[in-house]
Amino acid sequence: MAKVVAGVDFGTLSVRVTLFSDAGQALGHASAEYPLHRRRDDPDHATQSHDDQMAALGAAFAKALAESHVRGNDVGALAIDTTGSSVVMVGAGLKPLDEYYLWCDHRAKAEAQEITARAHQDGIEAIDWCGGVYSHEWGFAKVLHWLRHNPARRGDFVTALEHCDMVAATLTGVTEPSSVKRSVCAMGHKWMWNPRWHGLPAQDYLSRVDPLFDGIRAKIGGTFCTSDEISGSLTPLWAERLGLKAGIPIPVGAFDAHWDALGAGCRVGDVVNVIGTSTCIIAIARDVGLVKGLCGIVPGSVDPKLMGIEAGLSATGDIFDAIARRANTRIAELAQGLEKYRAGQTGLLRLTWDNGDRTVLVRPDLGGVTLGWNLLHTAQDELFAAIEGTAFHTRLILERMAEGGVPIERIINSGGIPQHNPVLNQIYANVLGKPVLVPAGVPTGFGAGIFASLAAGVQPDLGAAQQAMCLPFKVYRPEPASQPVYERLYAIFRSLYRGFGGVEPQTDLSRVLPELRRIAQE
Repeated sequence: MAKVVAGVDFGTLSVRVTLFSDAGQALGHASAEYPLHRRRDDPDHATQSHDDQMAALGAAFAKALAESHVRGNDVGALAIDTTGSSVVMVGAGLKPLDEYYLWCDHRAKAEAQEITARAHQDGIEAIDWCGGVYSHEWGFAKVLHWLRHNPARRGDFVTALEHCDMVAATLTGVTEPSSVKRSVCAMGHKWMWNPRWHGLPAQDYLSRVDPLFDGIRAKIGGTFCTSDEISGSLTPLWAERLGLKAGIPIPVGAFDAHWDALGAGCRVGDVVNVIGTSTCIIAIARDVGLVKGLCGIVPGSVDPKLMGIEAGLSATGDIFDAIARRANTRIAELAQGLEKYRAGQTGLLRLTWDNGDRTVLVRPDLGGVTLGWNLLHTAQDELFAAIEGTAFHTRLILERMAEGGVPIERIINSGGIPQHNPVLNQIYANVLGKPVLVPAGVPTGFGAGIFASLAAGVQPDLGAAQQAMCLPFKVYRPEPASQPVYERLYAIFRSLYRGFGGVEPQTDLSRVLPELRRIAQE
């Protein structure tokens, strides 16, 4: 019997299960939602229940098997990717003590600032390899916030787990922290793990951040693994709940964007823009040193045998949605007609810092800026300028990566937006000056399917799995008429980026608005 494998992708609001044949064909998929818990009195609060997510996983599997006409006993492996850094505090038996701090939970700002300040004060090398600033979205900051705000439960705290590792531990029946196999993708990009300094940062540094961290390095234990290693086997309990057979292998998981990059066909020389609510920029290289301002350079975090590089924009689709919301319309309606716009015609230039700068300044305290307004501008004009702005920011990041030795030969736009927004893809091609490749379909979950196929022995290696499973590309080529305009606009953008961002505070702004007007008139 040919083996079927399952790729599982946990997003912010739902889980998606995709089934693949041994030939790499997607047989079908299904999803199930779970609630996101926000608080009106605390806009930084964003949590989810582990039980809700696991119940949704069961529902999604039942639907996927039924609609694909696949028998559960024919599924030979499953692999899991998740959002990150989404962290759960657990007690004895790896039972959750609270809900997940989701990636978009921003309560740990003070804790992140203290971790950053102490790292620079102590000369901790790890801080330089994650952009120079430890984020409030990342693991140690969230653990410290929880410890400070839950004094009655500190004694029950055994360890903290990233979402991908918690789901794998649950499905494979792991109950002891020392038996957990932790994803180097999650731990490297969000917890300052790296073999260069023998794993996690030193305990004495962590204790100087706050004595509540005493012993934390040992508690965040287990084995740190790449995704070509097996986390464990599906337990009989969860086999019954998912409608599968017990004992099938589950590889070590990873973050959605990193596996999405592989599912989109990423190879050495490629940069993948995983464009959704934010943008995660992923690349792989055989060898690369420190590149200032990136979100992490971690061995094995994407391709287990190569260096994984991550950068990104803190908001992309969120900005587009916000523009439509302020105009009291929907993004689909506001986007109608954008294909008629020409490069620079709006006279607007947008710095897309609405949720801060993730790369390369790494400054969460910045805000969005739109220059060039007149009384006739519309929300649609701003939307077009915002798409241009995200493309300019992406170009700036790619230039920084190239300066640091990251090979860039192909640009792939993936994620939820590019498959439905040809205007964005064409603008990116024009701004970046290179062809932009877009998978012909949504490759969400394909990366998980690839690692499931490796775990099941269906494919011999990662390259073969990509060859069999990845979708073909639609290609957007730069338009000669637009490129000179975007070169002029990008020069202005780069100057403003460095000026408002504090790199060149003496930037002359007097020529910016007249130049934007000249470009629009031309």
